[in-house]
Amino acid sequence: MNETILQKMKQMKLHGMAAAFRTSLENDDRVQMTADELVSFLIEAEWDDRNNRRIERRIRTARFRYKANVEQIDFKIDRNLDKNMMNRFAECTFIDKNENILITGSTGIGKSYIASALGNQACMQGYKVYYASSSKLFAMLKMAKADGSYIREITKIEKMDLLILDDFGMQPLDSNNRSALIEIIEDRHGKRSTIITAQLPILQWHDVIGEKTITDAVFDRIVHNAHRIEMTGESLRKRQPFMN
Repeated sequence: MNETILQKMKQMKLHGMAAAFRTSLENDDRVQMTADELVSFLIEAEWDDRNNRRIERRIRTARFRYKANVEQIDFKIDRNLDKNMMNRFAECTFIDKNENILITGSTGIGKSYIASALGNQACMQGYKVYYASSSKLFAMLKMAKADGSYIREITKIEKMDLLILDDFGMQPLDSNNRSALIEIIEDRHGKRSTIITAQLPILQWHDVIGEKTITDAVFDRIVHNAHRIEMTGESLRKRQPFMN
């Protein structure tokens, strides 16, 4: 009878409940539980299993550059990284408030890792995250205009609770990329959060964006009121090759 119940649980896709029930059978734990305790145990197991699978799906969908988490960030190295600030960001209240974070610093200092760690934290707390290298994102959107899928891709980005735009400013933007950038910023302004990482100091972003009107609009909507992490120091790649 127990095997029949297990099969029915699996057919109903109650995988967490089935695993917990099998464990209780093997350990004979259910003998020591009241009926209410057993029901509660099985429901909690199913809830945990579904929640864990949701988190895994969000992380897979985000496609972060690194498998990073906040607990593994090294604060012992001097790179102007404030632990208290990072712990506050890890609470993800900045997402609830539709606030933005700008992370700047030289190559190899750990910008992408930190952005990925915050994105991973957001996924674990139930937020939808979209991670992309800026150059690859703009290239994809340019192709999307050609094949007619541009609106769908822009709408997908707009709906994400957190957008991580990594390695911004590696090369100057052309007119198509400027147009895509301002559309993304406009769509998310005051409604969603964005993290941008860049090697160039923020004051040099004018040269990257290129057109004064669009630059002023970007600065007005995302730069002036953003939280800033301005990292300093030498590249960490010799010590930790995953850093960027």
